[in-house]
Amino acid sequence: MGSFSAVITTGIYCRPGCGARPRAENVTKFPLAAAAEAAGYRACLQCRPYRWPECVTWGSPELVCRAVRLILDGALDNATEEQLGERLGISARHLRRLFTSQLGVTPDGLARSARSHFARRLLDDTDLSMIEIALATGFGSLRQFNRDLQKVFRAPPRALRARRRKADRLVADGGLPLRLTFRGPLDWNALVSYLATRAIPGVEHVSEYTYRRTIVVDGEPGVLELFPGGDDHLVLVAHLPRWEGLVHLVGRARRIAGLDFDLSEPASHLSADAIIGPLLRARPGLRTPGTWDPFETGVRAIVGQLVSVAAGSTITGRLVARCGTHVPGLQQLGLTHAFPSADTLAHADLTGLGLPGARQEAIRSFARAVGEEAIRLDGSVCLDELIASVTAIDGLGPWTANYLALRLGERDAFPATDLGLRRALGGGAPQSGTALASLANRWRPWRALAATHLWAAADSDELMAAPGRAA
Repeated sequence: MGSFSAVITTGIYCRPGCGARPRAENVTKFPLAAAAEAAGYRACLQCRPYRWPECVTWGSPELVCRAVRLILDGALDNATEEQLGERLGISARHLRRLFTSQLGVTPDGLARSARSHFARRLLDDTDLSMIEIALATGFGSLRQFNRDLQKVFRAPPRALRARRRKADRLVADGGLPLRLTFRGPLDWNALVSYLATRAIPGVEHVSEYTYRRTIVVDGEPGVLELFPGGDDHLVLVAHLPRWEGLVHLVGRARRIAGLDFDLSEPASHLSADAIIGPLLRARPGLRTPGTWDPFETGVRAIVGQLVSVAAGSTITGRLVARCGTHVPGLQQLGLTHAFPSADTLAHADLTGLGLPGARQEAIRSFARAVGEEAIRLDGSVCLDELIASVTAIDGLGPWTANYLALRLGERDAFPATDLGLRRALGGGAPQSGTALASLANRWRPWRALAATHLWAAADSDELMAAPGRAA
């Protein structure tokens, strides 16, 4: 988790890097902004910590980190702490005790803080009305919206908007533009090259430095555009049918680029390694590629088994054209369809697409398992459990499971049988998967980032080499 500094004598808390210089004996640390607020501190007006979303790293117990991620994804918007605890396999009382001891804030307190912070950013950056912002940030009513912002920021929403800085307001020709801030370096060129290589025709499109894709919001289509905006932020332009739940859509968009991944932790662990250390120094901003839709990525991985990356994209494009939802009016953006749902693919006819019969059935079985939650892609289960649930499907092995987990954000996922990784360390002749897995043990628990650097280094002619075939 991040480290926020609160000054006892002023009652103000700051984000890391703030220019304020209080006396050390007057400073106390909090892992989250929400914890500082729960202790009675208010946000610094200079560094404005609310403009940086709460980030999930792995300094706390894994169960707490997974719970934080679920909460930031909206797990408590329409559910209780008891239901969240049940999903994680613990009681609500134990969950609250863990949060209080590890983070200094309750699960409900974290959810309220996250909603309030995102609402403050919308007040600064957009011209949305108060009711639109309340709906976009998941508040149950305008009254609750006013009450929580008054409590967190010590002023009503209209007064907060009146204080926004001139440079805060974003303007675009269409859609709603939003800043996605991040800490540390970001190699966007490498990431956008990777996304372009594996883009699903009709669903994703990359033009120069802009990544675009279709999404589905409550059964209706929308479009996201993502491109560089500055040294510390990307710009997301959202074209949506409505603004309800925008806070969680933005969180998912951040995961595409791994913006919540704290690079300082793995860098300190891997920098001394003879193999990965030099790669980290050469590409300090390289991050593990994420995904908007884990189910979509899982299907793409299954289609890509034992075929080239280009062939995998072509076949997935055929699948989308047959089973996806047509979205008219977006041809100029290179977009035509929304990716089919798990329910749709669970019973889809996939003949004639270039897929062997066994792989067709693997896709349908995977879709059924996701729909029935036999495979859970929300980050609520540990890496070993996720891999076990995926490999329980006939035709899906460790490569598919680990690659999906890597894209899902599991820090220690490592597809050891990947041909690209085996060649990267084999000196021309592919190393065996067993030998590679043994070697990779020294990179735990950051093997996903190590794999990303090895892929990037495997081909000096590309910014990021795409994963190879499953061995």
